[in-house]
Amino acid sequence: MSENWCRPATINDAAVLSGLLVQLGYPDTAPFITAKLAAIGTDPAARCWVAGYDERVLGFLSLHILPQIALPGDFARISYFCIDEIARGRGVGKTLLGHAELYARELGCDRMEVHCHQRRVDAHRFYVREGFAESPKYFIKML
Repeated sequence: MSENWCRPATINDAAVLSGLLVQLGYPDTAPFITAKLAAIGTDPAARCWVAGYDERVLGFLSLHILPQIALPGDFARISYFCIDEIARGRGVGKTLLGHAELYARELGCDRMEVHCHQRRVDAHRFYVREGFAESPKYFIKML
């Protein structure tokens, strides 16, 4: 197997990311994903990376840095993280997560969080293997 790679996402990755989002249950992102990637590209508190091996993009991770007023360190929030079903278990996710963790540490973050729906049991196992601890209670209000 070739070595995994990671790079910043560009608007040229929009179709691939839209396809990966279908695997997460978001089938209708094609009309707006280019604009979302452009917005992330200009937001100093947001990043999106793609990763894969050989020439093929097989996953992505978007990250947002959030300042904390009550604690000395900030925290990094993974907003979306998807590895192509055909590439899971090949280290692409570990590559992306390692890149995001390094970036977050460089910006002074002392923790990282991710919201992961209860139905994504395989993803939960990945996060636990990577050192995440479950933190109960997550509330959401649709606006």
